[in-house]
Amino acid sequence: MRVRRRQALISSGAATGGMPMVGAMAGTLKRDRPLVFGHRGAPAHRPEHTRGSYLRAIEDGADSIEPDLVATKDGVLVVRHENNMADTTDVAGHPEFAGRKTVRTIDGRSVTGWFTEDFTLAELKTLRAIERLGDVRPESKRYDGQYDLLTFAETIDLVADEAAKRGRTIGLVPEIKHSTYFASIGLPMEDRFLSVLAGHDYAQRAPVEIQSFEIANLKYLRGRIGRPPNVTLMQLFDEFQRVPGDVAAAGGTTRYADMATPEGLAQVATYADVAAPWSRSVIPLDAAGRLGAPTSFVVDAHKAGLLARLYTFRPENPFLPIDYRLGPDENARNEIGSIAEIRRYLALGIDGFFTDDPALGRRAVDGG
Repeated sequence: MRVRRRQALISSGAATGGMPMVGAMAGTLKRDRPLVFGHRGAPAHRPEHTRGSYLRAIEDGADSIEPDLVATKDGVLVVRHENNMADTTDVAGHPEFAGRKTVRTIDGRSVTGWFTEDFTLAELKTLRAIERLGDVRPESKRYDGQYDLLTFAETIDLVADEAAKRGRTIGLVPEIKHSTYFASIGLPMEDRFLSVLAGHDYAQRAPVEIQSFEIANLKYLRGRIGRPPNVTLMQLFDEFQRVPGDVAAAGGTTRYADMATPEGLAQVATYADVAAPWSRSVIPLDAAGRLGAPTSFVVDAHKAGLLARLYTFRPENPFLPIDYRLGPDENARNEIGSIAEIRRYLALGIDGFFTDDPALGRRAVDGG
């Protein structure tokens, strides 16, 4: 499961394993209640991963916001859920980029579109974000074309500014996307990621929870940074029958299902602090599409010494279990159903969750 890595040490952090020393003033989030993470910001209201989406998430009470990270041709980390920009930007409307539409195999899947690694940052800055779920999220769609694409560095600055204005700690939950793929094309991300963190004072004080669906890069990061008091590592779990991208690339067969056993979670706990599966892996749907009986994942994670977080709660009927949907409109926004669904999972003792609508997540946790 080896992944190529850039070997140069970050000079400002080499003495402490890759990041500058984090002092006793490190920011903290309340641990007496589950944390609410703004999944890509607040994309139920604004196009995902934009300034508007993050500001809305912060305004609505998110404890932390999530920037997903991919790389540009010139090695800059930008904030997109995937490197294919076809569904979330107006790139298809730029004739100057028509010739860059192509097909790539990403983590074993064939994907057609325009990819960040084929564009410089300057070129990406000419694009504008759009809503990927326009039929379901007309409010967000009204903001199509209003926001440019953010870099990771710009996102940290945004969060730092808002934390200072509001007088509260706002965490970052960055996800390193497609690590093995980017390393294979000469754009390894982990040291670039650490360099960005090292260049921002706020990232040395605020909670930073680093996510990945892969294993090798989390182990690499643990070796580089040690255990700073403000940094945790989150092992994401895809659908349980799938194999992590780095494992598959190395010819391995370990599935997320294997990692989700008590023995597997004990192994995860050797390098990560948090285990975060898809919500339906914790309470599966029955044959009728209703929430069924919970699995033992949360209990098993806690026994292994891991925090248990879940992804992703969305406040529209299409994404809710059948028994939580309301009204005849299959695409309708459904606040009552979304809050009720979140509370069903909260009752299992989860330590936090990702939601596309942090205001509803806040209400579910706080009792509003």
